[in-house]
Amino acid sequence: MLRNKILLPLAATLLLSGCLSSNYYVLSTASTPTQTYNDSQMIIGVEKVTVPEYLFKREIAVAESSSKIRLLSNASWAEDLDAGLTQRLIRFLQKKFHAPNVYQYPWGVDKQPTKKVKVQISRFIAQGDKVYLDANWEVENMRTGRSKARLFSTTVGTSADASDIVSAMDRAFGELEERVARGIR
Repeated sequence: MLRNKILLPLAATLLLSGCLSSNYYVLSTASTPTQTYNDSQMIIGVEKVTVPEYLFKREIAVAESSSKIRLLSNASWAEDLDAGLTQRLIRFLQKKFHAPNVYQYPWGVDKQPTKKVKVQISRFIAQGDKVYLDANWEVENMRTGRSKARLFSTTVGTSADASDIVSAMDRAFGELEERVARGIR
């Protein structure tokens, strides 16, 4: 009888913890640039990458229609995407330009950037068999005050599997990183 009192709650706890388990994903690992530039003297300031509010949730969001989003219960982000994508962009630009002088805003007085980068993502989600990434980005020359702003849009094929969705999101953001870097150059 005592054995049943101990084993029943233990079995229930193990069963529930198995049902509640989740896979955790990150997008913050910087991709390897396809081509690099040797401009180690440039100082780049990166403002925080802004993302849609549905990406503030820990569960990975999938669009079922243009107005309906479903959260995957067994697939979660292991990071805040806005912070993770900002750090990823910084590390990518460091690799791309062979420049350690890439900083996140706010930067200190001794680290005034020569170029400032701003990225706003308006859509970053899987729907059907594709991941969609729509964004606008701006690069401002801090010495001249001149800036260039561009729209960016890409789709990357995927399946309904969470790992495939995250992989497609990784590739889509990699395309955006390359485009921003060309704009800085």
